[in-house]
Amino acid sequence: MKLLLAEDTQDLNHALTTVLRMQKYDVDSVYDGLEAEKLLEENGYDGIILDIMMPGKSGLEVLHDIRERNITTPVLLLTAKSEIDDRVAGLDAGADDYLTKPFAMKELFARVRAMVRRGTEYSAKELHYGDVTLKSESLELSSLNTVRLSMKEFELMQTFVLNEDKELSTDFLLEHVWPEEPDASEDTVTLYINFLRGKLTSISAHVTIEGKSGRGFRLCRLGKETSDDSESHGSRQP
Repeated sequence: MKLLLAEDTQDLNHALTTVLRMQKYDVDSVYDGLEAEKLLEENGYDGIILDIMMPGKSGLEVLHDIRERNITTPVLLLTAKSEIDDRVAGLDAGADDYLTKPFAMKELFARVRAMVRRGTEYSAKELHYGDVTLKSESLELSSLNTVRLSMKEFELMQTFVLNEDKELSTDFLLEHVWPEEPDASEDTVTLYINFLRGKLTSISAHVTIEGKSGRGFRLCRLGKETSDDSESHGSRQP
């Protein structure tokens, strides 16, 4: 599971990063809100931990911005005891939970586990990207025409839509779409992406999946970028 940690106190940031990695989380850590937003534009995460008081941009501002962009990744706010109003504002803005400093590491682990679990259980009845609609109840993918997806095709498309415009690595896709299938491989991901590309074409969608095996894949609008453009992106992948 991949987490983003934004905490401006260097000693605490280092300690939290270390213990979360010991718990087998993949952690990207930054020291201010602007750095956090930059990584959120580039990567997909299973959970976000935001300190409320940070330079550049506060945790509340980051939270507000990502919810405005329909990013549904669960968020845990770190707050000081005196920040009661900010805690309320954070929950109203779409935070999933908050943890008051100082806190025990065991409590942090429990909150993170609950947060990530809620994130994996998220399922809207309809998701939209460009001119495409993905329906969870009927497993239908619609644009000018409509086609029904298999369950794995649906889960793969859902993962792309929830991480819109981000490059997703093969490992990220295997972990999120085939978590309990040890025989699933890079070839499995490529095969299902080709299935989805064909179905996007069949419904006349102005959306496709760019990228190739070994470099990562990204859902994008046709005409916005080409596959050559996608290869020019940075090496950072979820």
